[in-house]
Amino acid sequence: MGAAGSKLEKALGDQFPEGERYFGLENFGNTCYCNSVLQALYFCAPFREQLLEYYGNGKNTGDAEENLLTCLADLFTQISSQKKKTGVIAPKRFVQRLKKQNELFRSYMHQDAHEFLNFLLNELVDILEKEAQAVKSDPETSPPEKIANGPKHALANGVSKEPLVTWVHKNFQGILTNETRCLQCETVTARDETFFDLSLDIEQNSSITSCLKNFSSTETLNAEDKFFCDKCCSLQEAQKRMKIKKPPHILVIHLKRFKYIEQLGRYKKLSYRVVFPLELKLSNTVEDADIEYSLFAVVVHVGTGPNHGHYVSLVKSHNHWLFFDDENVEMIDESAVQTFFGSPQEYSSNTDHGYILFYESIGASNNKS
Repeated sequence: MGAAGSKLEKALGDQFPEGERYFGLENFGNTCYCNSVLQALYFCAPFREQLLEYYGNGKNTGDAEENLLTCLADLFTQISSQKKKTGVIAPKRFVQRLKKQNELFRSYMHQDAHEFLNFLLNELVDILEKEAQAVKSDPETSPPEKIANGPKHALANGVSKEPLVTWVHKNFQGILTNETRCLQCETVTARDETFFDLSLDIEQNSSITSCLKNFSSTETLNAEDKFFCDKCCSLQEAQKRMKIKKPPHILVIHLKRFKYIEQLGRYKKLSYRVVFPLELKLSNTVEDADIEYSLFAVVVHVGTGPNHGHYVSLVKSHNHWLFFDDENVEMIDESAVQTFFGSPQEYSSNTDHGYILFYESIGASNNKS
């Protein structure tokens, strides 16, 4: 890798960003699903900063119990504090911990990068919440920071509590509102739900904007799908739609490329061409205000089917695009990003398709709570 590393340094020359590190991650059999997501998260600047700050605040003291959060913080710290600018790191402790924690990731079978991202973010939140609970029950320490206007979560016993808003939430969490309008009495029922990513159905020769429009399109509930209206006290025809009430700071979009085909009795990969722009305007929000996002990472699935293949990632760092394929890191031109949109025909030799997109909001409009 030394040669490849120095090749990258030569390619960047005096444009190599001050203090930045570009390290490939060793693959332990089938861990490309994990490596590709970790690279995307490492180059998610606010997430990395807060994770390193968490590590620096002495949370990871000698007697602290090892968990996925401490292993991730340790890995990111290891990368960021390397003397060399490029090279390879083995995320051994993190992968061991992941496999110990969740049997889903123990086998040598092909794993799903989106399932891993989802599991990881929820696991980090659980750990941070448990730590905050421990701090709260310790009279020596002050209560953890809370944010007003956070979404209310109902507990199993019906008691509502204000949830803790961790730095994972601050980066990735958005709020969707599910509006249902009764066509008999016109009453609108709205139900809010939080999300860390949006999973979008895809169509051939489409774009992220059209997929988002479909996601928020109005659906009529009739026949067997009628809606029970509390005001009418009966089942009624209704119209339902999903809108984004609070857009997240980091918008993660998962393209549903794996579809269950009943006739085949298995999942099939959809290689559809879905254009994802470098700059995205999010318009299906409750306020109808356009929120602008900039693409900074793409997790790409390489292969023809859901049960085999490979994951790589494209990352934007300091206005340069980089290609991470496990141990290998190289520079790519921004125009190369469009080669990962998908295939306009069903059968194509190109099997490298964008699967998870990471966008960061631009400007101050995203800081509204």
